[in-house]
Amino acid sequence: MTTHAQRERLLLADLLEASGPDAPTLCGNWTTRDLAAHVVVRERRGDAAAGLVVPRLADRLERVRREYAERPYAELIRLIRTGPPRLSPFALKQLDEASNTVEFYVHTEDVRRAAPEWTPREIDPVFADALWKRLERAARIFGRRSPVGLVLRRPDGQTVVAHRGSPVVTVTGEPAELTMYAFGRQTVADVTAEGEADAVGKAAVAELGV
Repeated sequence: MTTHAQRERLLLADLLEASGPDAPTLCGNWTTRDLAAHVVVRERRGDAAAGLVVPRLADRLERVRREYAERPYAELIRLIRTGPPRLSPFALKQLDEASNTVEFYVHTEDVRRAAPEWTPREIDPVFADALWKRLERAARIFGRRSPVGLVLRRPDGQTVVAHRGSPVVTVTGEPAELTMYAFGRQTVADVTAEGEADAVGKAAVAELGV
């Protein structure tokens, strides 16, 4: 049975392939080639990927990522599509699902929404619920740097606190859009924010995400 992570992996690989190596992304000044190299290094070079969470190793991570970015683009796409090597922790279906579902969804949207004329993707209810469950579990990690109190709310009223504080900003949207917001893509997330105007503005430019 295809998992959410497996499906999002293939969607990301297909989009990167169709976009070519020089398309823009929402990841700063990264092109699609840079993003593809990041994805490959993250799950194939654990020795370097530690730089994602250990600041003093960040320079080494970037050096390895640049080395991979120099490889043929088609090779990077193939490595993403085929998945991690057998001995990688990400080869375990449970870890792949837990770690890559949101990762691949967000990076797919990083490519889609960087295009001049992008259209919203239709999200099925099952996947929407899967994204929401991950938000519920990790919201405080995503929102830890928020300068104001931050509450994420689905249209049906379900809420999760991403950051405790005052004043409070309540951001309402579908789980996929709240995921983009929580990962620091506030400017492209289709959400509504309620609260004091100054607080809403601070939340909109906060360095959210991991």
